[in-house]
Amino acid sequence: MDWQKRLEDALEFIESNLEASLPVETIAKAVYSSPFHFQRMFHIWSGITLGEYVRKRKLTLAAQELAGSSVKVVDVAFKYGYESPEAFCKAFRKLHGVSPSEARKPGVAIKAFPRVSFEPHTLGDGEVEYRIVERDAFTVVGTSAQLSCGSEGRTRQWFWGASRGDGTFAKLSALETDTPLLGITMNFEEEFTYMIAREADAAALADVLFLQTIPASTWAVFPCAGPIPEAIQNGLRNIYKLWFPATEFEHAGLPELEVYLPGDAQAEDYRCEAWIPIVKKTVI
Repeated sequence: MDWQKRLEDALEFIESNLEASLPVETIAKAVYSSPFHFQRMFHIWSGITLGEYVRKRKLTLAAQELAGSSVKVVDVAFKYGYESPEAFCKAFRKLHGVSPSEARKPGVAIKAFPRVSFEPHTLGDGEVEYRIVERDAFTVVGTSAQLSCGSEGRTRQWFWGASRGDGTFAKLSALETDTPLLGITMNFEEEFTYMIAREADAAALADVLFLQTIPASTWAVFPCAGPIPEAIQNGLRNIYKLWFPATEFEHAGLPELEVYLPGDAQAEDYRCEAWIPIVKKTVI
């Protein structure tokens, strides 16, 4: 799976259709990907969510049309997919710092958000440490939620905070097991299921917890260093941008694990691990 090529093709599709509605499902379908995986890979490779990128590109072109022109604001708003002039003006001011009407005036500064690049020289270089582990199926107990891979709404960080606030995290921490806390990503669709859990059996179940089986798999295990969540985020970025393209493996489509080892998760020397299920790439 050549994600660099897919992402470059997606950019061409986006740039050719900025005046159209661009839901993630449409973009992902154009490059033969699921919405979840496409959004995730776009974010990992570019550092910006797909929705934010499309919005900023539309507003960049809108500002260029308005600058020094007499075109109606309402016409530009509808041209770039906004349902009302009010919604357009709000988004425009958030990016450019001025209203659409003010952007017409000579000498008023507006911003240009450039097209991102996925050329090889932007990917960085370096070594990625890993080990291969074979594991039979095992069970975990925990709590879960349906989340979004975008920067808005219900995210992993939101769920960790909510679990601490409602006492679920305390129940997990109190389980009589010496296994580490896990963050588990599974059911990769438009949204995904995220589970905060610990490896344990049914005897450890509490009122707010449920049992989940993690299938047997071959895992690539990557050490991650530094404060959470940046350590895991940076680790995943290196895995998908550097490691997968350089190896004979691809994602197995099974749950991914974040393994949080004991220690101060905000310390610079904190250590955790990313466990990615893998299979050998299929030769066509």
